[in-house]
Amino acid sequence: MGLYIEAHIRADLDELWDHTQDPARHQRWDVRFTEIGLLPRADGEPQRFRYATRVLPFLTVAGTGVSAGERERPDGTRTSALRFASPHPLSLLAEGSGYWRYVPVADGVRFLTGYDYRPRWGAFGALADRLLFRPLMGWATAWSFDRLRLWLERGITPERARYNWLAELTVRTLVLGLCLTGLVRGSLPGLPGPVTDALAYVCPLLLVVGVSLALFKAPLAGTPAARRCVRTPPAPVRAPRLLRTLEQQS
Repeated sequence: MGLYIEAHIRADLDELWDHTQDPARHQRWDVRFTEIGLLPRADGEPQRFRYATRVLPFLTVAGTGVSAGERERPDGTRTSALRFASPHPLSLLAEGSGYWRYVPVADGVRFLTGYDYRPRWGAFGALADRLLFRPLMGWATAWSFDRLRLWLERGITPERARYNWLAELTVRTLVLGLCLTGLVRGSLPGLPGPVTDALAYVCPLLLVVGVSLALFKAPLAGTPAARRCVRTPPAPVRAPRLLRTLEQQS
């Protein structure tokens, strides 16, 4: 049941590292978090952090975690691992762990993550996680990765990317609404009989076209989309050694 997300980002490895390791930048592109802040630490200890997510306008769920990174590896890749937990009773996510991998390729970086967590609330929480929360977390991670890609590749800030997504979502919703409510026989009273008959013939075709465009048309180039990310690992994956070391230390 672990989650896997991978994005191909055409950017410099150091630039990608900075945009993901700096909490101020991280919280801008990652929709899963509203706030990320580093906590004091002693020399030689893993970095501890605090995160918060605004679930509703009046409800914020917070937690803490510990992270460590390997910036220089013999094979040229980089790795970052973390463990996290939330004591908030309304947080479905109780505790978990995961990693980021940065794999340089000829035209950029394969940026990928694997993570898993333990839900709370017993059997109800496990069911809610399987049916709703886990798919939502997978979508949010992939959507955020693509928003990061747009920032690094095209210079579209996370704030602008969110606006683009909301605008396109609004247009798609309006088109879908028009198809379901406006393009039906008799929806335009007062028209002559031949016009109404013509609409009755054309409307089913328009309905199919409109619904297809609203639901299946590829997102615009400047709009973040989870569908652009790989959601299944191309080969069996193992958690990095850094994560196992972090688990032993925390």
